[in-house]
Amino acid sequence: MNCIIVEDQPPAQRVLKKYIEDVGSLELKGVFSDAIQAMEFLEAEPVDLLFLDVHLPKISGIDFLKTMANPPSIILTTAFSEYALESYEFNVVDYLLKPFSFQRFVKAISKVSERKKMGLPIKYETDSTSLRKEIYIKSGYEHIKIHVDDILHITADSDYTQIATKNKKHLSSESLRFWSEMLPGKLFYRIHKSHIVNIEAIEKIVGNQIYLFGGIKLPIGRAYKEKFMKSILK
Repeated sequence: MNCIIVEDQPPAQRVLKKYIEDVGSLELKGVFSDAIQAMEFLEAEPVDLLFLDVHLPKISGIDFLKTMANPPSIILTTAFSEYALESYEFNVVDYLLKPFSFQRFVKAISKVSERKKMGLPIKYETDSTSLRKEIYIKSGYEHIKIHVDDILHITADSDYTQIATKNKKHLSSESLRFWSEMLPGKLFYRIHKSHIVNIEAIEKIVGNQIYLFGGIKLPIGRAYKEKFMKSILK
């Protein structure tokens, strides 16, 4: 199988290249530090398998997936915890949670091989039934379970993010970018450098302000407005 690596951290690149060399069925066609480079390569030379990091410069791994109409088999390489990965909208073949062993790497490759033997399609579609209905938020030493539908909005607050639900607010040590990539993209939208909103909680939009049910008012950032309005009005 032909494959490429999309990973911006040199140590992680080295690990993946060494593991790929040790697996006889894989042929590495390229290593890219950002999704733009990988996108240009794939337009000219499609591959069978893509090792994709989630946190990348310019375009995140998840946003990169959204741009691909006919993606190859995808194995995510990430430092995210398992509960977050299970919430992804895309049916990736497997993920490798850093740091991962060679044995775990081989197991991921075997899943790709098995998928091909079974003749399963490579094109992945969003499957809303596979999305988690609940998430766990790490707050201090606690892991608090929250129903995704109860989240109204998420706001960056210094080194933390504040998650406002229908009943209360929670502080999380995860970044706003983390939540933007982890939550269902058809339900939650980034509207500002400091805000993510649940579109089902919106009562009205007036100019550059969003009004949520319950009297909450949030600004729409100039850089986000056009994309956000197109998404909700289509």
